[in-house]
Amino acid sequence: MKSILLKIKNWIENIWEFLEYENFIRPLLVIIIIVAVSSISLSLVEPNLSLFDSLWWAIVTLTTVGYGDVTPVTIPGRFIAFIDMLVGIGVLTLITATVASILVEKKISQDLGMHSFNFEEHIILCEWNYRAETVLKELRLETETAKTPIVLIADIDRKPVNDKYLYFVKGEVTDETLHQANVEKAKTVIILGDDNVDYKQRDAKVILSVLTVESINKDAYTIAELINEKNIETCKRAYADEIIVSSKLSSNLISSATINHGISKVISDIVTYEYGSHIFKRLVTEAEIGTLFIDVFIKMKKDYQITAIAIQHSKEGETISNPSPDYQLRENDYLILIGDNDNDKYFSFD
Repeated sequence: MKSILLKIKNWIENIWEFLEYENFIRPLLVIIIIVAVSSISLSLVEPNLSLFDSLWWAIVTLTTVGYGDVTPVTIPGRFIAFIDMLVGIGVLTLITATVASILVEKKISQDLGMHSFNFEEHIILCEWNYRAETVLKELRLETETAKTPIVLIADIDRKPVNDKYLYFVKGEVTDETLHQANVEKAKTVIILGDDNVDYKQRDAKVILSVLTVESINKDAYTIAELINEKNIETCKRAYADEIIVSSKLSSNLISSATINHGISKVISDIVTYEYGSHIFKRLVTEAEIGTLFIDVFIKMKKDYQITAIAIQHSKEGETISNPSPDYQLRENDYLILIGDNDNDKYFSFD
């Protein structure tokens, strides 16, 4: 009971602070005084109206609804009505303007990155460039993240794209901006390199950002983009969960395409959600635990046109690419798969 009363008290205090901050107190007091004075006065000068009827009339008149079910007939009563209507219009206009300014100010502050957010299990995207735009596009094409709140932290003027579920915090990746993005409750933090600095400073900035994120929320899954593979070990010591060396990936893909023509098209098809097959993972079912990998592989390929290419121990654990046919699936294993975009049906193994 005490906890309920405490919550109610805190709720009332929060509402009162909001009304004070937005200058609602004075107009509300004026409305209360007008309603009280006009309803009491009308009940005194109008012999056929009770105090309740006068109170109802004052509220209806002040809000400009005007049902007409209660009407003053005496000259003093009509004079009170005249004053009530004039003052009421002014006060309601003031309140309407205040509400509109609050909404406009909130929208502008969000677009300019001055707002704080309290999302949970959301994604934080650090830096904005063409790669960030691609990341955002791909996340929106995936069913699981199509409507996930994504908070962008970037030192740009305003929110860069019109995305209903993208929120913007202006500035560098610091304690302050991360708190604005509510990194304490974030599920994933993506840290991209800053294209405006040279490659040495770029990787150093990424590693520093990883350290900052991990110092606040060790449970957040941090994905760091580096340009120099020599910095991988340093980034690991900063406790990054996953490190992607963009230059190495590009170089490896180019060399593979040189030796095996057309391989880049296959890789692009797999990692792109917009069309064709793509890569995803799912937890093994109870029926699949203890089953040989080769049996699951054959069934998926035969029944669903899905190819199993790897096993991951737990959701963020060690990954085994191209596992042995004799590998027995274990509890909490994840299958990493390649298939089409319709993955809602996947699937049980009977």
